[in-house]
Amino acid sequence: MFDKILIANRGEIARRVIRTCRKLGVETVAVYSDVDFRSPHVREADEAAYLGPAPASQSYLVKEKLIEAALSHGCQAIHPGYGFLSENAEFARMTANAGMVFIGPSAEAIAMLGDKMASKALAIRSGVPVVPGHHEPLSDLDEARRIAREIGFPLLLKPAAGGGGRGMRIVNDAEELPGALLACQDETRKSFSDDRIFIERYIARPRHIEIQIIADQHGKVLFLGERECSVQRRYQKVIEECPSVALDDGLRQQMGQVACALSREAGYTNAGTVEFILDEDRSFYFLEMNTRLQVEHTVTEWVFGVDLVELQLRVATGEALALQQQALQPRGWAIEARICAEDPSRDFFPTTGMITRYAPPQGHNIRVDDGVAAGSVINIHYDSLLAKVIGYGENREQARETLIRALNSYHVAGITTNIDFANAIITHPAFAAGVLSTRFIEEHFDGGTPREPPLPEHLHYMVIAATTIYHFRQRLVHDSLQPMMPQVGKKPAVRAHYDYVVQVSDGIFHTRVEGTGEPQQWNIAVDDAVYRVKTPPFEFYRRRLKLEIDGRYHMFRARHQEHHIQAAYCGVVRNFEIYSPREWELAVHMPRLKEEVEEHFLRCPMPGLVVAVNVDAGSYVRLGQELLRIESMKMESAVASPLEGLVRSVSVSAGQTVETGEPLLEFELPSGSG
Repeated sequence: MFDKILIANRGEIARRVIRTCRKLGVETVAVYSDVDFRSPHVREADEAAYLGPAPASQSYLVKEKLIEAALSHGCQAIHPGYGFLSENAEFARMTANAGMVFIGPSAEAIAMLGDKMASKALAIRSGVPVVPGHHEPLSDLDEARRIAREIGFPLLLKPAAGGGGRGMRIVNDAEELPGALLACQDETRKSFSDDRIFIERYIARPRHIEIQIIADQHGKVLFLGERECSVQRRYQKVIEECPSVALDDGLRQQMGQVACALSREAGYTNAGTVEFILDEDRSFYFLEMNTRLQVEHTVTEWVFGVDLVELQLRVATGEALALQQQALQPRGWAIEARICAEDPSRDFFPTTGMITRYAPPQGHNIRVDDGVAAGSVINIHYDSLLAKVIGYGENREQARETLIRALNSYHVAGITTNIDFANAIITHPAFAAGVLSTRFIEEHFDGGTPREPPLPEHLHYMVIAATTIYHFRQRLVHDSLQPMMPQVGKKPAVRAHYDYVVQVSDGIFHTRVEGTGEPQQWNIAVDDAVYRVKTPPFEFYRRRLKLEIDGRYHMFRARHQEHHIQAAYCGVVRNFEIYSPREWELAVHMPRLKEEVEEHFLRCPMPGLVVAVNVDAGSYVRLGQELLRIESMKMESAVASPLEGLVRSVSVSAGQTVETGEPLLEFELPSGSG
């Protein structure tokens, strides 16, 4: 085994590799940029090496700096993690030329499989089914039009290099093709310095199934079941699970054997993932091979009882795999949610800022791989992934319920995250039933919110939580004032119950809190339904609240200010207003002020870097026309016009850094608006 390795990455994957190395007695060297010097992965490593300024192009992507850091610290190997240079053949070659081991496949295998066209040609030679299409790079728009007529619409434009969905475009008709091809080439050129594009048939409702393989240097190639990664947004995975409800043993063996055959043909070693799409008729097609450890490797580890990072290290030292294929059988179920700094209600735009409070979930069958802590600053330079939360169970439903409870108790303050969005997905009836496709979010959500209303039971539980917080706060204030109040004659009788009116967007609820005579136990009525509620020692300022309702424990995240309490539970987030009956009577007669504000500025939807401005002052724009492009957290997004009209002035230019809410351009006021 190695004595010391350098981890050429940051965040949660760096911490993940450190944990396994510590178990094996391998020393680690972390790397960091200006903004990462206080990051958890730097503190946890045995040593650390400074790389440079925050932009990855000046730090984490500078191969020479990483090689120099590894050599100067006496490292024998480099683990690339995922992202950054993990699938860069030149970096793997430079590592080997420097006399160190690249913990991954050979540079030749990375180059072959990282090129989508070359990998498809390899798949065809290996007998692996591929999606019908044209697997040579397009020469120009005329060729694209000719091939599109042959394949038919809808079709998919895909970059030959890179991954993660960057540069991909769905084209629904011939009119969309020119603009889509240009945008696809532009994005992939900026992301991967390669603008080769190819076309294949677009399969409308596929499942995304991937096979985990591990191969040693002695010719043994094994597969460790499958992962289902169908729930995606912008071609980025959100929820992953192992195994998949879509595969039976026969199909699992068939896909696993195909993945191993492809890996053997490529001369592949170390851990890798062969990705497929599964059509509704159970036909499967090769998508690509990721020549690295996957973000979602955690669910495979739990179900198959292995440490994939340890296997990576052992294979890299030349050890033969001791595992046998027939012994690799799944046990139980694991589901993972990716927690990202993004706002689902604003088209998943990245968010930035400082994490002011951080409390990850804990408990039996819960695993959290994170790269942040309270005080961590999330900036525009790196991927938005903060953490992964994994729930395990003996079956899928147990794993799902475990993950729901974990996300209910996950508290991150200071930035907007997708925690509740992820919880809304796994709580959704279609997900519970295993009815999945890559269009799951598109079909069931609008603006990051489920189309279906919350379950009445869930809403009642949230009303109980909000009422309980408010009730205890009121009692605390009331009791603290009692010693200051003059006592004349007998003390007033203790009220047997307390009534409240709870207003929320879903309606108005009348609640009653009534003691049972038992300590910390209450009967709480929500309209006509009565629940028996048990509270732990209660502090009204807690951000997380644990209640036992009718014999089952439930965790809520909540915060309050005056009469307003925001509660989150099972992916549902609501703001509650709590009134006494008298306050409610006054409130309903209170006049409402009508606010009239007209906005004629296009404001920045997210922090980032302006990479293109497509209009000038005086331009006439259409509704939905692309006006600017902004890059943030390795994702380039178009900013569309919210109206049809004339541009009065443009406030930004390409290369400028912008913040959320900053004016980008101003429109002419409509005539007669004053």
